[in-house]
Amino acid sequence: MISNAVEYEKAQEEIRDLEERLRDLQRTNPVGTKGFTKAGIRKLIARLQEELALFEGSEEARSPHATEH
Repeated sequence: MISNAVEYEKAQEEIRDLEERLRDLQRTNPVGTKGFTKAGIRKLIARLQEELALFEGSEEARSPHATEH
């Protein structure tokens, strides 16, 4: 669970890394291969996006200290 702005930024970076990894897999492996790996990456991305959305709707994200490091 994301509880502060630093964790939020790390999750965004992790999503970018996972999306890049998924693109690489899709480019190097034809449809039907590495399906479980691709599905796993998509699930990780979806989980992180859900956590980002929960944080964005939280009081912590709306507080003026949320962007301070």
